[in-house]
Amino acid sequence: MPVIRATEAVTHEIHGARFVSYATPRSGSEELCAWRGEIPAGLKAPAHTVSREEIFHLLDGELLITLDGHTDRITAGDTVIVNAGATLAVENPTDRTAYSWVTTSVGLEARLADGTRIVPPWAN
Repeated sequence: MPVIRATEAVTHEIHGARFVSYATPRSGSEELCAWRGEIPAGLKAPAHTVSREEIFHLLDGELLITLDGHTDRITAGDTVIVNAGATLAVENPTDRTAYSWVTTSVGLEARLADGTRIVPPWAN
């Protein structure tokens, strides 16, 4: 039984946010990836289009989530389903870090508005 200890999680940073990766093929997962996101106060991450469905659950804090042009304020305990092909932007308009938990399938990629392809190591 693979058990990923908190001390074994791998941290990545991109666009000002931190991704703490727990479940990936490198850690023994065959189909799913899961990570904790840390979205600092004041961060407005660039919009990106995802290649695979993501389940985005807010553990703590408050965020503005824009999904395909529609913006919603979410708070701790809310979950956003981001379908494959959707464009997502995340903004933390508050003065404290927000924490999320994201699950997706192995192989997730994202594209920025300028066409830049991102292959996040925490999802592959």
